[in-house]
This record gives sequence, structure tokens and C-alpha cells, in this order.
Amino acid sequence: MIIGSLVALVTPMNPDGSVDWDALKRLVEWHVAEGTHGIVAVGTTGESATLDVDEHLDVVRTVIEVAAGRLAVIAGTGANSTREAIELTAAAARLGADAALLVTPYYNKPTQEGLYQHYKAVAEAVDLPQILYNVPGRTGVDMQNATVARLAGTPNIVGIKDATGNLERGAELIKLVGDRMAVYSGDDATAIELILLGGKGNISVTANVAPGVMAEACEAALAGNAERARELTGRVAELHQVLFIESNPIPVKWALAEMGRMGLGTRLPLTVLSQEAQPRVRAALQSSGVL
Repeated sequence: MIIGSLVALVTPMNPDGSVDWDALKRLVEWHVAEGTHGIVAVGTTGESATLDVDEHLDVVRTVIEVAAGRLAVIAGTGANSTREAIELTAAAARLGADAALLVTPYYNKPTQEGLYQHYKAVAEAVDLPQILYNVPGRTGVDMQNATVARLAGTPNIVGIKDATGNLERGAELIKLVGDRMAVYSGDDATAIELILLGGKGNISVTANVAPGVMAEACEAALAGNAERARELTGRVAELHQVLFIESNPIPVKWALAEMGRMGLGTRLPLTVLSQEAQPRVRAALQSSGVL
């Protein structure tokens, strides 16, 4: 089982929107050095919606090659087409990913039965550990806990990323499926509390800029050391908020550029962080000790 701080890695880009391969490699090495437990390559934070298939798989391949088994690599392979999700997941398996993360099909707004059939089809088609991903605030569809419970018996569905930020719902989910799959937080602000309730880790945006703190906080929470875990996440609490001041990953990519980790490149329709928002993100980086 993959546990701990799993960074939802950004995809560095040049000013023209092309992938900055050198910066990507440097980011992977930094996360290894900082103690990050796993990398999600080309998840939604990695701008999966605007990378073409070749780019998508090349990013996954590069992260796997640079990581070289030093931490887990989870490939983002979700799509709003079940056929495409199967193809991407199969490709990730061939590349050697440790697992796949599959966001709920966006825009289509499938029913709960449609969600069940979608994930069941991918799981049956590809022999790779798979993590479900529910983020209703971005996809327009909300996978209910009961649907997750139906899927929990599928052998290679090993986890779910719950990005609802609802701790009561997360606690119910852990009670329902925690003995059959890992429940990961997808909400940095509530992640430590979910882990203390029995969650297995945090698929994190904040870990892009504060990987060491997030890794240590997750380790403390997993060990049941609530005081230490809360103290650590408190250091970056402001980051948990301001990194979503504009649509993710706009603020976190700007923050990484401000830190000198990569350039300012994004791909339309996303744009560079607005001038008005920049002082707030810079202040949070400084107050947390990151910058």
C-alpha cells in the first residue's frame, strides 16, 4: 500500500506552453531529496486536460525514469471517456507506474450507476492498482460513498482520493471501505485530520512547494502523533488556502516560479497568476518559511 505525502505534481512548462523537461526532472529529484513518499504524474494538477496523449505519457515515463524506484509513481489516467481511461491506464502499466489515479468523468455527469460501470470497466481491463478520485468541485459529478463501497470489492481498486474536504463524509468512507481500500485526502486543509481518522495519506497540492513539511506531517499523523502533525501542517496552513486563490494549478505554478524551481509557463486556457493575487501567495510562501 502506498501511504504518506503524495504530491500532485505540476507539469513545468516553457513560456510557449511546451513541457520543460529539465525542470520536470529537477522537481522529481527535489521530491526524492525532501522525503515525498510518492508522485502523481499528470493528475489534474499536472494539467492532464490540456496535454495531448503523447505528452501525457512522456511525462509519466520521465517521472518513472527519474524516480528510479526511489518513491512511488502514480500515473493520472482519468478521462471522461471510459475507452480513453482504459487506454491511458494500460499505457501507464506498460511504462511501469506503481498505480493509476482516475478522476471521475467530468462534464458528462454520469449517474452513480454510470460511475460504477466506468470504474469497473477500467479495473477489469487493466491489471494495475487503481485509485478512484472524487473532486466534485471541479468535475460536476459527485461519487457517493455507497458507490465507492460497491467498487471496494474489485481486486485492483486499491484506494480513493476524497477531495470533498468534508471530514464527516471522509470518516464515514473510512468506516465503509477502510478495510478494503486506502482512503487518501485530496484536500490539504483537512488532510491531517482525515489521516488521524484512519486515512492513509494526502495527495497534495501544497507538497509541490513544501514537500518536506508535508511529508513529515503525514508521517506524524500516520504514527498517531496528532500534536506534532497539527503543528507541522499549521506552519503551512496559509498555503493550503492561497494556493487555491485562483484555479489550481495557477497559484502553485506561480509559487514554484517565485521559488526558482521552474519558469512561469502554463497552457491556455490557464493563465499566469494575476498581479492582484501575487502578493498574497508571496506572503504565504514567506510566512511558511518556504521562500
